[in-house]
Order: sequence, then C-alpha cells, then structure tokens
Amino acid sequence: MSRKSTVRADSAFSRLTGQQQRAWLAYVRVRLRLTYEMNHELQAASNLSLPDYDVLNALRYAAGGRMRITALAARIGWERSRLSHHARRLQKRGLLECRTAPADRRATEITLTDPGWDEITRASSGHIDLVRQLFFDGLPDELLKPLTLGLESIYENIIEHGTLPAPAGES
Repeated sequence: MSRKSTVRADSAFSRLTGQQQRAWLAYVRVRLRLTYEMNHELQAASNLSLPDYDVLNALRYAAGGRMRITALAARIGWERSRLSHHARRLQKRGLLECRTAPADRRATEITLTDPGWDEITRASSGHIDLVRQLFFDGLPDELLKPLTLGLESIYENIIEHGTLPAPAGES
C-alpha cells in the first residue's frame, strides 16, 4: 500500500489552508534544522549545549546576572522543573550559582558566575556568526521587517493564549 503525499480529508492538517500548511511546515523545518546547527556549532566550539547557552545568555542580560528561577523559566520558555534540573548541572560545572532568594526564602535565585560569564561570552561570537550565516544570509533584506513584525505578533499571541506565564515585564 502506498502513502500519498497529499493531506487526507480526515487529517487535522485539512483545517489549515494550503498556504497555512506550507508556512507551518516551513517554520517547523527551519526550527528543527536551525536548532540542530546551533547546538552542533556550540558543542564544537565551546563547552556549551544550546540549552546551556539559552540559560546563560538570559542571565547575562538580567540585572546583576541574577534571576529567580520562576522568572528565568518564563523568560526562556521552560518549565520550572526542567530549569531546576538543568541549573543544578550548570552549577556543578561552576557556570552559575543557585541560592535561596534573600527577600523570599521560598524562592530560588540563579546567578551567573565569572566562569559562566566567560563561557557565554566566548561562545557568543561563533553563535552569532552562525545565526548571521544561516538565518540572515538566507533572508532577503526586504523581508526582514515583515518577518520581524510577523514573529512579534505570533509571540504576543502565544503570551496571551499560551499556558506558560508571561515573562516579567511582558503581558
């Protein structure tokens, strides 16, 4: 029995228009390949994985290199439990510190260490070069603004209708 490459009438995809299907599948292909390439580049050029980079990079831009774990989880789009486990691994490597928050002893605060700062700074150069090469070099200049506006609009919709709390300062 052969499989047809067209969408069956009983497929959930039939609820999307042809153009929506095309856009969604293009996004999924880009997201999966870009994630692979970024992770591959980071591991080849530094001691970081893409999830490591996401955590350390968010802390790098936080005031004092420090955030509460719940705020950091919302910022990078992770569940708190996933971040807690990952933060413990990064702490064992000396890249960040996890402590009880001074103002609220029930909360955990994560702080970027000096070695963590050095590692994210070193990793960023090659990472940004790869982003420029794979993402921006493949995007015609006249599509940059509409793409940016579209992605910002989608992000706002996700924040409004998604299940993860909005990052601090976004609602």
